[in-house]
Amino acid sequence: MIRKWLLAALLVLLLALTWIWRKGAPPNNANGHLQSLSVQTIEPVWTAPDSNAIPHNENGELIRYGKKLISATARYFGPQGSLGHKTNGMNCQNCHLKAGTQAWAGSFGAVASLYPRFSDRKGAVESINQRITDCFERSMNGEAPDSNSREMKAMNAYLVWLGKDVVKGKKPRGSGLELLTFMERPADPKKGKEIYSVKCQSCHGMHGEGKPDSTSGFVFPPLWGGHSYNTAAGMYRMTKFAGFIKDNMPFGSNFSNEQLSNEQAWDLAAFVNSQPRPYKKFKKDWPVILLKPVDLEDGPFADSFPSLQHKYGPYAPIAKYKKDNLSNAHK
Repeated sequence: MIRKWLLAALLVLLLALTWIWRKGAPPNNANGHLQSLSVQTIEPVWTAPDSNAIPHNENGELIRYGKKLISATARYFGPQGSLGHKTNGMNCQNCHLKAGTQAWAGSFGAVASLYPRFSDRKGAVESINQRITDCFERSMNGEAPDSNSREMKAMNAYLVWLGKDVVKGKKPRGSGLELLTFMERPADPKKGKEIYSVKCQSCHGMHGEGKPDSTSGFVFPPLWGGHSYNTAAGMYRMTKFAGFIKDNMPFGSNFSNEQLSNEQAWDLAAFVNSQPRPYKKFKKDWPVILLKPVDLEDGPFADSFPSLQHKYGPYAPIAKYKKDNLSNAHK
């Protein structure tokens, strides 16, 4: 009797183990063979090298000078700059937070590994110096120092040093900006205005004028008006600005401590970018029209979507048109 009970118990156990194995086993493919399990790991967020590790030699001095120029650009190139009056008074780190070391805040982690690289905007290969020049001309609405100047060499050296541990050709997680999922509706400046008054006005001012510092620059940058970024800047593109807002605003937030939803970030970006600012257009930008991003409001366009949709969205239909036509172009 006991033997029969043991045999029955073993049979039940065997059936249970078989069921558990099948539930946890890899799924079958179309041919009935077991597919192998893939283990997914999340890449760690890029962290900048310790500035204390900058070497104490001639190159190290250049790197440290480059960091100063990124951190306090206005002191050197602002309206009262000691080296010339070339910019609107913003500092590079007003957009590239903590001198380009904060993750998903325009961080510089991938600059050394990816440049020189082909730029769709220019239709040509772009160097690090040319990328720096773009920031001076667009985000700071001014003029860049000469490419052979000590200042340009210093900023270049700092960017290269920041990415010294990144494998060539790799874009580490956390570098640049996060691109948010598109909304199904247009971003709404009216909703964004309400969010601005609660979340942003105390730092950036009722009229987006920013908070000046003691060097003719800004602690908190102007978000519109004559001293803000112009219409050719990256931050004027909604997809870039919304991602920056989500991961970094209000001040003190970061990607692991976000205070705004995706929709709030989109709407806030729409409000800020609906306000007046310097207009600038580079005639040679986007020589291949089909490669233009979905969020540029100025034509010409390769599609028939209206300018207002290119500015505020919804972007998914535009992105689909672009993807389909690029695929056809490569056939």
